[in-house]
Amino acid sequence: MAGRNPGTELELGWISKVYVNRPAVVRHAEQIKKWKTVKGNWQAAWLLKAVTCIDLTTLSGDDTPSNVQRLCFKAKHPIRKDLLKALDMHDKGITVGAVCVYPARVSDAVNTLKAAGCNIPVASVAAGFPSGQTPLEAKLTEIRLAVEYGAREIDIVISRSLVLTGQWEGLYEEIRLCRAACGEAHMKTILATGELGSLANVYKASMIAMMAGSDFIKTSTGKEVENATFPVGIVMMRAIKEYYWQTGYKVGFKPAGGIRTAKEAITWLMLVKEELGVEWLTPELFRLGASSLLGDIEQQVFYHVTGSYALQHELAMA
Repeated sequence: MAGRNPGTELELGWISKVYVNRPAVVRHAEQIKKWKTVKGNWQAAWLLKAVTCIDLTTLSGDDTPSNVQRLCFKAKHPIRKDLLKALDMHDKGITVGAVCVYPARVSDAVNTLKAAGCNIPVASVAAGFPSGQTPLEAKLTEIRLAVEYGAREIDIVISRSLVLTGQWEGLYEEIRLCRAACGEAHMKTILATGELGSLANVYKASMIAMMAGSDFIKTSTGKEVENATFPVGIVMMRAIKEYYWQTGYKVGFKPAGGIRTAKEAITWLMLVKEELGVEWLTPELFRLGASSLLGDIEQQVFYHVTGSYALQHELAMA
């Protein structure tokens, strides 16, 4: 394995003649929606895989230390132990991929997880999340503070105006500075694809973000009108594949926003397997950004084990 993506020099030739066949991409996306989902034990296995790739998230204005603590408990125990025991998975150490919060709540999450004796990383949104309409120096300060508070992953958001006006050099430099501010913390770059205007811009922004050293590229903040969609996912994964062919470095992919059901999670996993291969189906290279998804996954696991759906009080809240 080549290791963490160090980025490259800015290669505008990689994006200068990009053309995305939108009708073909949309047709492929429509076919994906019709894929038959797996059943039985295979479904349970895919669902547990999805759990390990979730960035369990709370990004609300009314977040408090207590609800972050509850989120961290759920992150460590995402599926009821008796359900895991029925699947003979109780001793496999299944947890979510990370806990994602605002910078002000990072210390709460870090301290809670440390007290619980688990090594789940804390991710923090930063760099003017969600709009990106923040001066660059303020963005960099926010990143450094989140890292200082203990975040091991930083989800930055790009300035969409740089994409919409074709300022690729400016976008590259901004992301490079953010990467430097992250230090050893891994950086996920949110493209906010619903606000980029075209699939060609999604591809170009993906390539620039990877050239600038992103460890992951992420679809959305979850706050846009349009969040993670299959057409956008296909285009971003094709960019990841091209970057890997060009450099030998694997960059992760994170769809986020609007992913609420177990079926959707499995479909995303299957799409990643088809586009990028089995090697990307690990928390190191694939994450699902979600706040309510885990509840539906646990409900489906409950049904698989017991043959009935759980009552509201039978599953712990996230």
